[in-house]
Amino acid sequence: MVRIAGSGLVLALGLGTLALGVAGLSGGGRASNAAGAPSAADAGRPLDAAGEDTGAPGTSGMEGTPGPSAEPSPAACEVSAELVPSCGAWWGVAPEIFTGRPPGRALERAEKRMGRTADIMHVYHRGDELFPTPAERAIARDPDGRRLLLVNWKPSLDHTWEQIARGALDGRIDRLAAHIVRTFPEKFFLTIHHEPENDVREARDKGMTAADYAAMFRHVVTRLRHGGVTNAVTVMTYMGAPNWASEPWFERLYPGDDVVDWVAMDPYVDHRVHSFDGLVNKTRPEFPRWPGFYRWMRERFPEKPVMLAEWGVFERHDRPGFKESFFASVRREIGEYPQIKALVYFDSPRAPRGDTRFDTTPGGRRAFGELARDPHLNAAVPAG
Repeated sequence: MVRIAGSGLVLALGLGTLALGVAGLSGGGRASNAAGAPSAADAGRPLDAAGEDTGAPGTSGMEGTPGPSAEPSPAACEVSAELVPSCGAWWGVAPEIFTGRPPGRALERAEKRMGRTADIMHVYHRGDELFPTPAERAIARDPDGRRLLLVNWKPSLDHTWEQIARGALDGRIDRLAAHIVRTFPEKFFLTIHHEPENDVREARDKGMTAADYAAMFRHVVTRLRHGGVTNAVTVMTYMGAPNWASEPWFERLYPGDDVVDWVAMDPYVDHRVHSFDGLVNKTRPEFPRWPGFYRWMRERFPEKPVMLAEWGVFERHDRPGFKESFFASVRREIGEYPQIKALVYFDSPRAPRGDTRFDTTPGGRRAFGELARDPHLNAAVPAG
């Protein structure tokens, strides 16, 4: 079972316990979010029209008032060594991205807006940046909250995947490993070069094939582990777009079960998505063999937990109540997707293809708050 002990969670794991300092925000150690925010290209692929406008209408209607999901008592829930809750799902946020606010302040404001503490804080790093930063460690350790870090790292913007896999950045990886070992023993999620699909170049002389990506991911994870980083729960993050998933090289991206703990997708709600099912199972008529990401993940990775590492709803000026109705659909339908064990919302007024803030209308804010407080999304962590 999960219980609070001191400044962190203690998760009962069979014969032993796993201590997780996953508590929230403190006033100290807040730094600029220049490192914590993604670039326009990184942040969510709202940039990529091919990757974003990929949804097909969902199968569920938008009418009706959702009721709360039935969940076991928090006391009955357990969390594995890979941070998988036995019931419900983690609730997370990438807060106020592209606003320039320091990560601690952005999270504090986002939590006030949604009316609850986040379980997961999503942060972004590139190149030789060391993480977690002092601000991120403060977010993870404050006794007034319970937050895991989801660290999104692109090891380099000027080396190919093939070069990284062959050791070109081993010094950088070793320096990061030493930093993590020295400063942050707590469990955290780590995804490496998320959404690789639109970076793939299948010409062999480019060093950026799907197989090169898999080799790079594997090399980075094994190098970190060799350096003593045993607390990183690794996440393979796909775009969640049918056009890329239908490419012949798509399956070759996967690095292997031994270096991947969770699989994730980053789907966004464009004008062709109408419900939660339409978000997580996007299809396109021009790709008739693609079943949708959740269906594919259940078939391809039946034993692995699924994360929505980024998801967001774009503003629809022709339908001012759309966000409200969409968040209501998530609350109605989330229980139908038991393999989804974490939802991390991408909250930004200036995402590359739209405004994904959840509270641009009173109805949207109310519906998002009701979703955030649903028992299904509060089962993994007990009340403080």
